Amino acid sequence: MVGLGTLLNMAAIVVGSGIGVVVGGRLPQRTRDLITQALGLVTLVVAAINVLALSEAAWIADVGATAPLLIVLGSVVIGGVIGSLLRIEDRAEALGGWLQRRVSKEADSRGRVRFIEGFVDASLLFCIGPLAILGALSDGLGQGLDQLALKSVIDGFAAIAFAATLGWGVAFSALAVGVVQGIFTLLGVVVGSVLAASAIASITATGGVLLIGLSLRLLGLSRLPVADLLPALVIAPLLTLAVVAVRGG
Repeated sequence: MVGLGTLLNMAAIVVGSGIGVVVGGRLPQRTRDLITQALGLVTLVVAAINVLALSEAAWIADVGATAPLLIVLGSVVIGGVIGSLLRIEDRAEALGGWLQRRVSKEADSRGRVRFIEGFVDASLLFCIGPLAILGALSDGLGQGLDQLALKSVIDGFAAIAFAATLGWGVAFSALAVGVVQGIFTLLGVVVGSVLAASAIASITATGGVLLIGLSLRLLGLSRLPVADLLPALVIAPLLTLAVVAVRGG
């Protein structure tokens, strides 16, 4: 069944968040902060692995040896301009605030900030990365849900750690996962079979750069508006296809 992998992923996040909320209430604040920072370090490692897609042989063969880094740079800059103008980060936080008012009894400002931060940061973590993109594409192509099943396990444990610190906002990131992976699954159904390996590599490498930004947020080193950079994931394959067309011409 196409889409089952994403539904499984959403369920794992909700269940993991529930466990995290129960466990987190028993932990001191210092321990919760440490958990978030540990997630930041792991996210940084995952980001580094994704960025290695810059050396993907198929991508280099299609666009040249120096073009991949320039494509990622151009994608992040152009995507950041578009995202900033669209105020994606502000809108994501506003959505988190709206959800908090509807479902949470916490009226104090700290509880509200924790809910919004959990929703936004967890949504970014769970939606950016090769498993979210490639797994959804594979599901759409009818090649099975193995990758999304693996992602579900990883996200479930991450949700436990996140929710232990940031609460129920993490559970609602399952909605963002459903939308984003649903779009990529649909893309897999429609054009996945003709999507070039170089285009997928460009998405993976650009996603790695965005994950570096997210890791800096989790480590408390920066409040970079990573959500504003999300259009870069669309710009990257378009720039790749443009370069391929120019080289072919």
